[in-house]
Amino acid sequence: MPSLSLLIKPVSGACNLQCRYCFYHDEQEHRAVASCGVMSEGTLETVIRKALAYATRTCAFGFQGGEPTLRGLDFFRRAVELQQRYNVHHARITNALQTNGLLIDEDWAAFLGENRFLVGLSLDGPKDLHDGNRVDAAGGGSYSRALRAAQLLKSRGVDVNVLTVVTGQVAAAIPRIYRFFRRSGLLYQQYIPCLDPLGVPRGTADYSLTPEAYGAFLRTLFDLWYRDVTQGQFVYIRYFENLVGLLLGRPPESCALFGECTVQHVVEADGSVYPCDFYCLDPWRLGTVQGDDFAALRETAAARRFVETSRAGREACRTCPYGPLCRGGCRRDREPPLPEGPGNYYCSAYRSFFQYALPRLRQVAAAVARGAGRG
Repeated sequence: MPSLSLLIKPVSGACNLQCRYCFYHDEQEHRAVASCGVMSEGTLETVIRKALAYATRTCAFGFQGGEPTLRGLDFFRRAVELQQRYNVHHARITNALQTNGLLIDEDWAAFLGENRFLVGLSLDGPKDLHDGNRVDAAGGGSYSRALRAAQLLKSRGVDVNVLTVVTGQVAAAIPRIYRFFRRSGLLYQQYIPCLDPLGVPRGTADYSLTPEAYGAFLRTLFDLWYRDVTQGQFVYIRYFENLVGLLLGRPPESCALFGECTVQHVVEADGSVYPCDFYCLDPWRLGTVQGDDFAALRETAAARRFVETSRAGREACRTCPYGPLCRGGCRRDREPPLPEGPGNYYCSAYRSFFQYALPRLRQVAAAVARGAGRG
């Protein structure tokens, strides 16, 4: 009974912000054709029809960009209609939207709530930190508009996760950011280490995150989370929750903890399919939804090569005491593969974190296993 997950880019990389650390803008600049334009309703229908012909158990549709809301609310209404029409196997369908929040208004919030979309809202903390990198074309900040979107979405009962890009500046300010999210009622949190531009030495951008800074960030954030969850205060931090799950013998939800890559089915606006959001590049194009079905796309030579090459650069993990939990981390942080030494750019950060936090992570996992909650 196959399941399927897709990441759909309705407007390719088009965005109403010009975030200084945007990895997808950087990827577009490394393709022969930077933008794939705007997804037509015909392409949307093909994606949904073929996805639901393949998926018999669950089918997860994620919409991102760029900024996917630029495609307009009617496009998403149409998507829901098509999902209902083509769900021939009665699969469980989920929808998610990653947004900067600028276009979220009452109509959007009502639609997302009524249709049970999970919304990831990009928010880097208080105003000074958020506006330091998340700016519009005029150089103005977007903090107030993003926070208003969070309030609108919550008023309509939408499940909101905040997605924070961890730059050097964010890492240094994590206690203040964590307290800000707690005060704002934003208790579902995901922290993503920023990516340096392709082909540029790591750590040279003004927003870059060094391994030392990332290690300190993880240790400090863990202390804040551990204090709260052991005192009965609910806060969900995706990375820590995945680690607790692994300690309990559960499969990870985050692809960075799989140990190797899988095909994530990123569908660009023109119907081109890529294996991963970080690899929407010409050498990794798998095919198109117009010309291929999803069973075939998973078996292309490019798909097999993508999975096989993701296993490289993990030699040091085989003897590392934390390998079963760390699992080598994200592939983008293991490139280019090193012939010897740690394969992941953040290896020292993860080692210092696990040495510091693993006993308490095990305590949390044991409490969950006993059914005792987090206290």
